[in-house]
Amino acid sequence: MEKQNKTSENVVKGIFWSSMASTLWGISGVIMQFVAQNEAVPTTWFISVRTLFAGILLLIIGASFVGKHIFDVFKSKESIIRLFIYAIFGLAVNMSTFYVSIQEGNASTATILQYLAPVFIVLYGLIFLHKKPLKADIISFLFALVGVFMIITKGSFSELSVPVIAVVFGLFSAVSAAIYYSVPKPLTQNNSPFVVLGWGTLIAGIGFNIYHPFWTDAPKITTGIVFGIGGVILIGTIFAFSSVLYSLKFAPSEVSSIVDAVEPVVTIILSIIVFKQIPSFFEALGAVIIIVSIYFLQRSHQKRAKKAPDIR
Repeated sequence: MEKQNKTSENVVKGIFWSSMASTLWGISGVIMQFVAQNEAVPTTWFISVRTLFAGILLLIIGASFVGKHIFDVFKSKESIIRLFIYAIFGLAVNMSTFYVSIQEGNASTATILQYLAPVFIVLYGLIFLHKKPLKADIISFLFALVGVFMIITKGSFSELSVPVIAVVFGLFSAVSAAIYYSVPKPLTQNNSPFVVLGWGTLIAGIGFNIYHPFWTDAPKITTGIVFGIGGVILIGTIFAFSSVLYSLKFAPSEVSSIVDAVEPVVTIILSIIVFKQIPSFFEALGAVIIIVSIYFLQRSHQKRAKKAPDIR
């Protein structure tokens, strides 16, 4: 009985810290909208600053845990290639496309569109790995499309609620998020997740700074920009990622999928409060449909994974 209560208590703690991470990411999205629209910070400069300094901070944290082993990720050619794919096509593309989607549209729509990442993971498996989709995959995909249609059209064929470019970049952010979630998994088996994320972010940051050094063509530095970028780095990267890792001490990873929906919900609520962006009935309904669809998609795959034999 005592063991059962302890397990239940750990699950509650896991849900709490997973919810905290999703909440922090939701807050970070709203901060990004403030920086992108109210402060009009250019995409390349913002990403250059965010990735470079976040990467350095993450590696410092990683080094405090593993010391000189932060360089172990470079020991094999395969891991180096995987790390660069993760850094460029996952992190760099995701951060830039998500920011543009917010800049051209709003944080709520960008977050909901990025939430479609699991759909693209399934599509990748179908097209390139020839994995037969589950019935739940097809149903979730179709419902997710309906949800996206409702969000971007408000239920009307005659107009879009957000610019096309915001939708396009939002979908690109979902594709890159699928890479972001999938590619680094083998790396985290033998390396600290802080180290993997840190090197990936730093590599992306070096690339962005080669293209646009943060010390050139910088916008006028205001208090809003300093707090905005600091908030995104600390709240949306350091604190959120730490919360995710801490949650895994108390509950298995599948618990986090239950509360993944907290992020878009928090973003929508904060957008209403901060930017007075009240969604229409169809936009709200579309968001609910997408959140529920992705939840059932994730749950169906977790159940299949549990049933599958361990062949490692």
